[in-house]
Amino acid sequence: MSDDDAKIEIHRGLKGVYFDRSRVCYIDGRAGELRYCGYSIHDLAERSNFEETCYLLMKGELPTRAALDAFSAELKAARTLPPQIYDIIRTVKSAHPMDVLRTAVSALAAFDAEVADNSHEATLRKGIRLTSQVPMIVAAHEQLRNGRAPVPPGPGLGHAANFLYMLKGAEPSPDAAKLMDIDMILHAEHGSNASAFAARVVAGTEANLHAAITAGVAALSGPAHGGAAENVMRMAQEIGDAANAAEYVRRKRANREPVMGFGHRVYRAEDPRARHMRAGVERLSREMGQPQWYRILEALVEAMKPYARHGVCVNVDFYSGVVYFLNGIPEDLFVPIFAVGRVPGWTVQVLEQFENNILLRPLTLYNGAEPRAYVPIEQR
Repeated sequence: MSDDDAKIEIHRGLKGVYFDRSRVCYIDGRAGELRYCGYSIHDLAERSNFEETCYLLMKGELPTRAALDAFSAELKAARTLPPQIYDIIRTVKSAHPMDVLRTAVSALAAFDAEVADNSHEATLRKGIRLTSQVPMIVAAHEQLRNGRAPVPPGPGLGHAANFLYMLKGAEPSPDAAKLMDIDMILHAEHGSNASAFAARVVAGTEANLHAAITAGVAALSGPAHGGAAENVMRMAQEIGDAANAAEYVRRKRANREPVMGFGHRVYRAEDPRARHMRAGVERLSREMGQPQWYRILEALVEAMKPYARHGVCVNVDFYSGVVYFLNGIPEDLFVPIFAVGRVPGWTVQVLEQFENNILLRPLTLYNGAEPRAYVPIEQR
């Protein structure tokens, strides 16, 4: 290693590195604050809906009533998949839902007439279509792998309620639909996380939106990024009763093992998204006659309080898994549901990358063998 190499600082995982500017997502990890386009996530979760939030992310401003109605109609009109996509889903139906989703999103590029048009307007239109098509893929796969025909979209249902309808074959209760709507708002965008960065790297090569979102889905499929909600539900089932939570936490911390649903790469305070799932989980667990899951989660929160001062606080996935479970959703669909909500965020990340595009090409510092002569194979 040269003297110059010794002076180079390595930022593993690019932690704390700013590679661009964004006008979409503001995160203050120490204060536990999140805003979309200047609007607090608390206001959006409590007063908005997914369609309006999607409009905000993609267009930068809250819509008028007429603009929202037109945007919602555009989302509904995009609730369609080519027959060939259903054939692909049937062919790979035994695969993990995230692998099916990645494959189907990639294949959709072959059926989009604007696939090669990377203009702002065309990319926005494709993002709107994919926002409606991704939940259809997830729901159709769930039906087909269980020997049932895909459920056609409900024309009178909003985005979140329609997803649950296609997934379960019955209209959800207002509470279940509202909680899924909030969940999608909370997951819609979150800055330059692993999947968004993957999408931007692909967009940086001037590849199309379908390619970028395929990369986002692939990155999200890794358990270090999207798998926390699934792991939280498994943990709750392992604990079994709220009375066992404190001992579970004591054992995990003694063994230096993580407690699922606590801690975040960015937040050192409580994830601001978590509070909006907490009340919903309590309400939905009572509605479903299974209040034990909420009690277990709250007992875990109490047992983890001593570690909050070290920045190990509740994150959004802590409650999300129980919401999905109470809706009768299989565990292997928890991450695909994350993807259903995240399509607008991936789309706007790609739009921003295209606006002032540059190839994302960081460096790795070589620390391998010193220069050496090639030895013919006969002499080795």
